[in-house]
Amino acid sequence: MKKILVPIDFSKTSEYACKMAEKIAAKTKATVYLIHLIELPKGITDMGSGSKFSIPESMLYLRKVREKVLEFKENFFSKDTHVKYFIKLNNPFEGIQKYAYKIDTDLIIMGSKGHSELEEMLIGSNTEKVVRNSKRPVIVVKKDSKKFKLKNLVFASNFKEENKEVFGKFVDFSKIFNSNIHLLKINTPANFQSTSEAKQKIKDFISDYNLPKHKINVYSDVSVEKGILNFSKDVNADLIALSTHGRSGLAHLFTGSVIKNLTKNALKPMLTIKV
Repeated sequence: MKKILVPIDFSKTSEYACKMAEKIAAKTKATVYLIHLIELPKGITDMGSGSKFSIPESMLYLRKVREKVLEFKENFFSKDTHVKYFIKLNNPFEGIQKYAYKIDTDLIIMGSKGHSELEEMLIGSNTEKVVRNSKRPVIVVKKDSKKFKLKNLVFASNFKEENKEVFGKFVDFSKIFNSNIHLLKINTPANFQSTSEAKQKIKDFISDYNLPKHKINVYSDVSVEKGILNFSKDVNADLIALSTHGRSGLAHLFTGSVIKNLTKNALKPMLTIKV
């Protein structure tokens, strides 16, 4: 892991994302790229003549933004961490995708709110769009973790063949932190599989990998999202990992409503990797 992209909007959750990025960068020696995206109102294409913005006002605003970005850099990153920053005029979703590709980032770390329907409409939608469409792994952070660690990682999946590439990336991530891996298959009344059959499926799935410390878990609950949340609470998970599908949210095992409920209710950081 060499490059970490952290979109910031100067909110509390941006602070949490920066703290996590600092912890991971300290472990991996990665460069952190902070990006602040300024979205102009519709119909405004520039800040020059003919717009509602004067050039002096625009320059003052950009100077203030730069000061805040540098403040984030100073407050949340050690002098040993290499931090670069961008301030760009762009739609947040498009800008994150564009610059993730431009710098060829290995990981995106984003803060997310979304506690209410209104917050979800105003803020959460961009995070959800990035999670659904990003070709790069994304970690979503919702709260401050003063004693942040990655000791217990949950990988929730249907353990089908198409998820093997994703799982390989997850294993590489877990080895960096010498983590305990909890492999999780959720049983629901509508989609039930015997414990022995489910465990054998997981064993077959992981047979090609030299896994570090791990446990196989089949957990029953009324829904997939509740099962993931309840199991993660039971094992005191530090992070929940999922595989995503660009067209319809989380692939096969997970529907669009499941990812929405998880991003809204899971206080633990979530790592998503696209199939």
